[in-house]
Amino acid sequence: MIDLFIAILRSGTPLVYVTLAGVIAQRSGIWHLGLEGIMIIGACATILGIVSTGSFALAMLIAILLCVAASVLLWVIIEKLRANPIIAGLGMTGLGLGGTALAVEAIFGSQATVSAPFGVPRLGEAFGRFGVLSIFVAALPLVIAAMWLLLRRTRFGLRLSASGEHPFALRSVGGNPSAIRLVALMISGILCAIGGAELAGGTLQFFAQGMTAGRGFMAFAAVVFGASHPLAAPAAAFLFAVLGTLGIRAQLVLGDRVPHDLLQMVPYLATVMAIWVSSRLRGPQLSGGNSELRDR
Repeated sequence: MIDLFIAILRSGTPLVYVTLAGVIAQRSGIWHLGLEGIMIIGACATILGIVSTGSFALAMLIAILLCVAASVLLWVIIEKLRANPIIAGLGMTGLGLGGTALAVEAIFGSQATVSAPFGVPRLGEAFGRFGVLSIFVAALPLVIAAMWLLLRRTRFGLRLSASGEHPFALRSVGGNPSAIRLVALMISGILCAIGGAELAGGTLQFFAQGMTAGRGFMAFAAVVFGASHPLAAPAAAFLFAVLGTLGIRAQLVLGDRVPHDLLQMVPYLATVMAIWVSSRLRGPQLSGGNSELRDR
């Protein structure tokens, strides 16, 4: 049972970090469909940074800077160039997936898997069987609590919600919705960098093309299913992680009696079902951003 719990934490942690990135972006009024692309940028930058510098701290700094830069680019496209946030997010996903493949090809001369000599620091033997988990797993409860406090108990959180729900009212009291969205997307970029680093360096310690495998879209679905709540959305992400882990375990138990492809589809089917249930309970929510962004 402990091994199963550890496996769920390992698979769920990257997803939860990216889900939190989607939550803060949505609160500002942007449905963030670029999570997949920015997450894989963080994964690629972490591994390539470790290989190039031999330092996890420097690699993490590089990943954060690149993910924040990608988030700022997304903000420019949405706010300054007035592109549709949904289309811009999908474009960012394409940029991340294609850009990381191009970077690996340019640096190593091939698109092969890049392995790192080490990954994200682990908790260590002092934590017993949980010592195999990374420091990002241990920090996750604190990050979720901090996100809840930021969104629900601070002036910034109030202004953030206003920029997404009532931007004209926020502007009438001297607020700047565009600037708040920029800050939200930058924080989102940091969280995506951590999620990507945990995915590539928490357990695997390598980078392969397309290794996010739709996790960014699963995180987006968790945001929708959890109604953008800083506690409910991570819970939905963990639900997807549980189903994915159980699907992997089922492959070991059932063997060839059930097609492996069918078992691997379980978390993605759950994602589709979550979107359907959410739309039935709360009605269609996805409309390309807040009214101010749509009506410009």
